[in-house]
Amino acid sequence: SAYRLCIMRKLPSVLARTLTSGTSASPGFPDMSEVRSRLRDIVGASTNWRDHVQAMQERKALHTLLAKRQEDLPPRRMKDSYLEVILPLGSQPEIREKYLNVHNSVRFGRILEDLDSLGVLICYTHTKQEMQQRSPLSIVTALVDKINLCQKIIHPDCDIKFTGNVSWVGKTSMEVKMHMLQLHDGHYNPVLDATFVMVARDPENKRPAFVNPLIPESPEEEEIFKQGELNKLKRIEFSTASLLKMAPTAEERNIVHDIFLNTLDTRQEGEGTVSFRSRKLPPNSVWMEDAKLKGLEICHPEERNIFNRIFGGFLMRKAYELGWATACSYGSSRPFIVSVDDIMFQKPVEVGSLLLLSGQVCYTEKNYIQVRVHSEVYNANTREHHTTNTFHFTFISENEVPQVVPKTYG
Repeated sequence: SAYRLCIMRKLPSVLARTLTSGTSASPGFPDMSEVRSRLRDIVGASTNWRDHVQAMQERKALHTLLAKRQEDLPPRRMKDSYLEVILPLGSQPEIREKYLNVHNSVRFGRILEDLDSLGVLICYTHTKQEMQQRSPLSIVTALVDKINLCQKIIHPDCDIKFTGNVSWVGKTSMEVKMHMLQLHDGHYNPVLDATFVMVARDPENKRPAFVNPLIPESPEEEEIFKQGELNKLKRIEFSTASLLKMAPTAEERNIVHDIFLNTLDTRQEGEGTVSFRSRKLPPNSVWMEDAKLKGLEICHPEERNIFNRIFGGFLMRKAYELGWATACSYGSSRPFIVSVDDIMFQKPVEVGSLLLLSGQVCYTEKNYIQVRVHSEVYNANTREHHTTNTFHFTFISENEVPQVVPKTYG
């Protein structure tokens, strides 16, 4: 099957801990609006944009609450950060409109926003100190390692449940595993698995800060923790293997050369006259440079996070929607998201920024379309561009798509 099975590493239900019994449809479980208001309380964020400078000034005083060493912080268990949150699309129809797309299914971009908020709250739950009402930590998303879906359609009229917990901890970073399930015939069925990496920083979000260590309690938890360590090593290995630092492997060189030979125009007389510049497009193919879409967002205060920067979930939603549009226009049919990989948050986006997004089809195979979305901020005063994120989305199209072919080595 094109869709990978979701591996539901669910912790026993006795581990389920909730925030408070709130206004959500399922008694005892918070909903997404409660998640966001809880985050504001933990950080002491202002609800009015005009008060944001004062709110950030007040956070400076929390510096004294930071641990000097990780060893000074009490260890935590996986079940200590476990949360379940309801998105009551079935039982509260009034919230449905925000999540609805034109195909009468759920907007995946909205789900990315919810996963981002939940991931941050799970990390604050892991690092919570009983005596402190406000957290001195600024916890931000560093990386979306992977999101795998095992369902094409997310229904707009059935309740959704998110579950998640911290699965690995370094000195200043935490890996969070989250699962999303949807209610059908009285049962919650798996929809997606997600792995996010969050980093903890000081109250002003300037320097790394220590987080509570994590103690696995069972062989299953040992395995999950070990996988988190492997994921970290893989990321380090991948970053050092960048083509900007290291030559391509023999296998990669052969692939590139085969593509190049396949696009040479050999109709010219004699081997000696074939030019590097005489290129032709193979049948049923599209030049990569012709498979692009661009977008622009003005970053208004409405889209700010609890630290008064632009919310990472908003950036993911906008990049996903451009990626979807790129895949849709390329394949001339409706694409469905299969997986999201390696979203790196390289630089925060300030309120008021001009955000430039570029979608590029970078690989195709049968019905599959791989889209890379590059995001950068443009400072109109200095005329400087800075990369903030790179996103990778894999879609499956309803019909087979043309092959995308690169023209230049880059």
